[in-house]
Amino acid sequence: MISLNQVSKIYPSRQKSGPSTIALDNVSFTVGRKEFVSLVGKSGAGKTTLLKLIIAEEKPTRGKIFFDNKDISKLKGFQVPHLRRKMGVVFQDYRLFPKKTTYENIAYILEIMGKKDEEIAWEVSQVLEVVGLENRAYNFPDELSGGEKQRVAIARALIHRPEVILADEPTGNLDPYNMFEIIKLLVKIYEMGTTVVLATHDKQLINILKKRVITLQEGKVIRDEQRGRFIL
Repeated sequence: MISLNQVSKIYPSRQKSGPSTIALDNVSFTVGRKEFVSLVGKSGAGKTTLLKLIIAEEKPTRGKIFFDNKDISKLKGFQVPHLRRKMGVVFQDYRLFPKKTTYENIAYILEIMGKKDEEIAWEVSQVLEVVGLENRAYNFPDELSGGEKQRVAIARALIHRPEVILADEPTGNLDPYNMFEIIKLLVKIYEMGTTVVLATHDKQLINILKKRVITLQEGKVIRDEQRGRFIL
């Protein structure tokens, strides 16, 4: 489904005489359909950069990235939205619209896609049930806990039925209880047939999951294990 072939990402220095920053260095791996993969590593290891490349927010300096056998790096600007309809992205900071209710935050994606009101209402009710927020549909973000906000963010990522969920440090702002609740939700989504790519530096979380782990260090893949642990 997702394949990286000798991918490097280098950011030039903002100063003429300064050194460039190598965010990713010759990275290669493949994520299969209906697989749960964790990208782990310390802050600055390259996890977020990898996700940005996969959603075509940035282009690799070298190498190729494929999604469903299509080279992402060669997509034109007008082709990127079509790619992203196959993906759902969850961020650490939620990125909810503060003046929209839970329902409106989730429905917004379908409105952009031109769906009818009746279809939107049905789809939103279904995804609210999946994330366990049926009773929070008409609350605003400032009326929700951190865990509930992240559930809304996951619901929004799910609403258009993507093939893959990319979660970038989704538990970084949560207490241990809500952290495990969000991970249980991501596992539930995976068990429903969606590919999940989770970027995290949380050792405890990874060791509990016992799923495939790709470890990054200074932009390089140093370990790829099917039932991995967080070892750095």
